[in-house]
Amino acid sequence: MGSELITATALDGTGVRAFDEGRGPVILFLHGGMDEGASWKKVAARLASRFRVLRLHRRQYRRDLKAREACTMAEEVAHVRALVESIDEPMLIVGHSSGAVLALEALVALPEAFAGAVLYEPPCVVGPPLGGEALTRAQAAMAAGRPGRALAVFLRDIVRAPAWTAWMTGVCVPVFPQLARLAPHQLDDCEAIDGLGLRLDAYARIGVPVVLLGGERSPAHLGERLDALERAIPETERVRMRRQGHAANSLAPGKVAEIVGEFGDRVMRRPSR
Repeated sequence: MGSELITATALDGTGVRAFDEGRGPVILFLHGGMDEGASWKKVAARLASRFRVLRLHRRQYRRDLKAREACTMAEEVAHVRALVESIDEPMLIVGHSSGAVLALEALVALPEAFAGAVLYEPPCVVGPPLGGEALTRAQAAMAAGRPGRALAVFLRDIVRAPAWTAWMTGVCVPVFPQLARLAPHQLDDCEAIDGLGLRLDAYARIGVPVVLLGGERSPAHLGERLDALERAIPETERVRMRRQGHAANSLAPGKVAEIVGEFGDRVMRRPSR
């Protein structure tokens, strides 16, 4: 069963694109950074026999829409709004990393649109800015024509990945064109999150059940951000994946699909199969 591309139009006239596959209750995936939706393809394929699965190609990662400047989270929410209004039925929203921050903002802006949410380690602001001074250094490296250096700084000092991982990824940027292409978008994404500031009071108004998904091998600060969300959002369930980190959608897609599917069955009132 393959996916097809569906489109909608946001209020500002920009085009919205999403991959659509399967039939049944709707699950909307919002991918994380350094991605254009492909990293959730394996999870989506495992759910398509029971659900209609939509994978939004996020506006922040649309090169055709980024000619002028970086977009804000509000502009990304407008794309989510256009897509959900075109579907016109309650759905489960699933966000990963920065896509989970976008999901939080969509839950606040569109409270009637969603039956529930799965938020996989959103790096939302819970105190100081996410990027701060490190983002400034990464942006300076990018402006100087050093995307590998910029991405290494981002991974080491913002994501807080191991130094060797950050260094190796930076070295690989000249070899893998996709890394070089997406790195500027990643920095814009981080800036958009910082632009939101502290939003825990707004997230406390989320009125649907939420799974807060994390990995036991993820950077500690991501768990701390989940802690803050757990305290703020009224109805949450914490799920911690053993032997996984921030990329279980790619490394353990079956496990992630199981978690998402079981929760989807519950919140959209379908019997589990």
